[in-house]
Amino acid sequence: MSSTAVALSPGLTTFLRNLKITSIESSIETLISLLKRRQIRQSHSCAVATAYLLMRVVSMFRDAEPEKLIERVQQVGRLIVAAQPREMVVGNIVRRVLGLIRDEAENERFRGLSAQRQKQPPPPPSDTGSDNTRPHTPQSAGDTHPAPTRLEIPLHHAPHPRRRGGHHNELKTLSPFDAYGRVSSRPPLMTHPSFSAVMSTPVISMFNLLSEPQSESPQPASPIASTSPTDQPGNSPKDFKAEVIDGITEIVDELGQVDDQIAAYALEHIHSNEIILTYTASVTVQKFLLKAAARRKFTVIHVESYPNSHKDSHAAVTGTLTGDEEGLATDSFQKPLIALGITVILIPDSAVFALMSRVNKVILGTHSVLANGGLVAAAGSRVVASAAKVHKTPVVVVSGIYKLSPVYPFDYEALIEYGDASAVADYKYSDVVEGVEVMNPLYDYVPAELVDLYITNVGAHAPSYLYRIVSDHYRTEDITF
Repeated sequence: MSSTAVALSPGLTTFLRNLKITSIESSIETLISLLKRRQIRQSHSCAVATAYLLMRVVSMFRDAEPEKLIERVQQVGRLIVAAQPREMVVGNIVRRVLGLIRDEAENERFRGLSAQRQKQPPPPPSDTGSDNTRPHTPQSAGDTHPAPTRLEIPLHHAPHPRRRGGHHNELKTLSPFDAYGRVSSRPPLMTHPSFSAVMSTPVISMFNLLSEPQSESPQPASPIASTSPTDQPGNSPKDFKAEVIDGITEIVDELGQVDDQIAAYALEHIHSNEIILTYTASVTVQKFLLKAAARRKFTVIHVESYPNSHKDSHAAVTGTLTGDEEGLATDSFQKPLIALGITVILIPDSAVFALMSRVNKVILGTHSVLANGGLVAAAGSRVVASAAKVHKTPVVVVSGIYKLSPVYPFDYEALIEYGDASAVADYKYSDVVEGVEVMNPLYDYVPAELVDLYITNVGAHAPSYLYRIVSDHYRTEDITF
């Protein structure tokens, strides 16, 4: 009975199943309700739901103008962000999708500008009697050294030969003194085999050599030249949306591979005979340790994280954790760390400071990462990081890039979410604790100075380097949408 109730309870799985068969407005309202009720809670689940919803929004949008699509995505993004402001990954995915749309719009404008330039024909050939050319005067057979052609160019109007790199080689055939009409101290190389070919063509003025092609021409453009890439049948406005949808699909693929990509760095940071302390049953941390356990032998001290995550911590240690953050079945935890020969010690939260002096490294998961290098993690993470700071123990945080938010913690108290107080003190003891305010924070804010290293799916970074990653992944105009 309980399994049936769990299967029928709304969550990420039911939302993705109903996303294709319900209307877009109904899907938006469903996700807003799930976020408000905290039926989709974990960062990875919220990111996946947001990415699939925005993919549906883009695919169902009928207007071909990128500006209208940006307004539509901004509208949907504001609604789902307002439903749960503390889930910062929702805003991160919206920003990345907006950046994709703007990038594709710029590419479309660039391709349209290139096509417009291709539609313009080349300038017409100049007449032989014009000022820019001089007719070739054939030389007699007895003239061994004919007089060199002099270019009538004033000294103050002479163009610099290196201003246009494409014509620099052509100007090297003329002596600088010959170009200004002076007598050169070095005789011209008229005996070179290419000199006859040069003299057989009209001499073009240096002004024409360095000038840009004319943008307007009196001759009409041909139908073939007037066909631009955007006018072709294969380059319709639908291709713009297809490119955006492909970009969102890449984001979804990244979300599915992020834990495995982070785990690939495990052997570089976990060494044999180390004692590693971890907190809560983070899926990313568990995969990271499992990857290292295949080649290394070490000891893990697992803090149970009472009262919100202690059951999951016990399940991760004993190998009965059968689901990931989304509640979906996975094969990664059918073989726990103890099955690979790793010694795992489960301790209560109160014993962290006493055992920290024996720990070589602390590895933590996170709920979200802020632009200043701080993080929002499970309640109790700040105590663990502070104890590590006192004992000079390095703190390593494993997190995907999708959790990195461009938000600064000006008011970090507003980032803390509180859960059910009955997990701390049961309601049946309410008469005993009358007059006492019981609080159950779900998250902690950990300052950047308590973190030594971030390991993401794109490498390892210091906390002070995160602002550069923010500038690479989020456009400035998408920070506040």
